[in-house]
Amino acid sequence: MIRTSVTSLLGLDLPIVQAGMSWASSCSALPLAVSNAGGLGVVAAGPMRLPDLARTLDEMADGTDRPWAVNLPLYRASADEVIDLLLARRPPVLIASQGGPRRYLDRFHAVGTRCLHVVAGVEHALKAAAAGVDGLVVVGAEAGGHPPPGMVTTQVLVRAVVSAVPEVPVLASGGVADGAGLAAMLALGAGGAQFGTRFLASTEATVHPAYQEAVLAAGVDSTRTVGHGLGVIRALANDFTARMQELETAGAEEALRRKVFQESSLKDAALQGDVARGKVEAGQSAGLITEVLPAAEIVSRITAEYAAVRNLPALEPGPDR
Repeated sequence: MIRTSVTSLLGLDLPIVQAGMSWASSCSALPLAVSNAGGLGVVAAGPMRLPDLARTLDEMADGTDRPWAVNLPLYRASADEVIDLLLARRPPVLIASQGGPRRYLDRFHAVGTRCLHVVAGVEHALKAAAAGVDGLVVVGAEAGGHPPPGMVTTQVLVRAVVSAVPEVPVLASGGVADGAGLAAMLALGAGGAQFGTRFLASTEATVHPAYQEAVLAAGVDSTRTVGHGLGVIRALANDFTARMQELETAGAEEALRRKVFQESSLKDAALQGDVARGKVEAGQSAGLITEVLPAAEIVSRITAEYAAVRNLPALEPGPDR
């Protein structure tokens, strides 16, 4: 066990959280594997139809007695119906994003669900803390999917949030793929780390093999941020990102940029394997990942790597000058 503010809050053995990733963890297999290994598995409710989500929640409840979570982007269509379903099923943890916590907080606290809120800046962290969230997920610029608009790195942003709201447990997200990254985030004052791209490359992730192969082939400089002004994303460089960068550099009208941006989708890449024209969302940590592994083995490796870097050089008296 690694005891931190986050493991104490959520009842975990390890401060290792698998990010809620649309399509990749819109299922029970990956979250169950992570939770049963001592971390926190997260169901990505964002793209799921209500009957599919209901079935997955049942599978989670039947498949583990350990804590697990549901990630809900509050901007999704029928978010209120999803909230009603979740309130009826009472997941141990809710991780909400893309909206204000006052919309859901009191109702989930009333049924015993711990609530974490995703933030991308100090201002939003302060507002979420004032609203009464149980913890924060702080997403830095290295993250795949939706990085912060200000593109502040995880190292800087986590430290700023921890300093601003020291009483609130924090999960650091973005650029973390191994035990050394976990140790770094704990050293900054976070209570744990959220791993996204690392769990994309797991045997339980429900994405197309071509998507995983693209992640394994990536270097640390293989991602691009596109969609500025439209809802920026970080994705692996491909024909889609090249076209978007061309339009953005040329100062193309928003209508054209939006058309090209919306013609491509994460679903195309994740389910259909279109890694040339789809949105192959992944973080910079893709360059640190070299193989697809079972999720439980990923958890155990992160833990072993963390143990190997804990013994940092001690502070010793220096020579008299």
